[in-house]
Amino acid sequence: MKPAVIIIDMLDDFVTGALANPRAQRIIPRIAELAAAARERGWPVVYANDAHLPGDFEERVWGPHALAGTPGARVIAELAPREGDLELPKRVYSAFHETGLDAYLRQHGVDTVILCGQHTNICVRHTAADALYRGYRIIVPPDAVEAFSDEDHESGLAYLDMAYRAELTPVAQVLGAVPAG
Repeated sequence: MKPAVIIIDMLDDFVTGALANPRAQRIIPRIAELAAAARERGWPVVYANDAHLPGDFEERVWGPHALAGTPGARVIAELAPREGDLELPKRVYSAFHETGLDAYLRQHGVDTVILCGQHTNICVRHTAADALYRGYRIIVPPDAVEAFSDEDHESGLAYLDMAYRAELTPVAQVLGAVPAG
C-alpha cells in the first residue's frame, strides 16, 4: 500500500475568513501530525485548495470565498505547505475534478488516499466519490475532518462509510497501521 495525504480546504477563508468554521481549530493538530508523519515516510502530501475565479458556480451557494490569489485562499499558517508538498487549486468541491490530482498520484504509485480537512459532508465527500471512481482505497480519519455542525460531520462520516466504504480510522491508528515506505 502506498498512501498520499490530501489536505482539503484548510484555508484562511475556511478557518477564520469568509466561510469561517471555528470547529476547524480542533483538527489542526491531527492534520499537522498526519502531514509530518507522511513527509517522514516519503508519502506525498497534497493540498487541494479552493481557488475560485469571480463568478464561479459555488458563489451561488456560498458567496465569494477563497478567490485565487487572495489571502483567503492561502493555507493557514499552522499547516503551511513544505518543500516537496503539492498545492492544487480547485474550483469545485472535488480535489480530483480537472486538477491533475489523479495523474500525480499515479505517477507516484499511490493506491490509497488519506483525506483530511474540510468539510466532511461536502468537499471531503465529493473527493472521496472521485477517489472511489478511480479505484483508490479511501481512509478518512474522523479526528482530522470537520464540518459546520456535529450533524453535518456525523452524517458526512456515515455517508463516506455507506457509499464509499471509506475506512474511518483515527490519525493515531492510521499512522500505526500503515507502514513507512
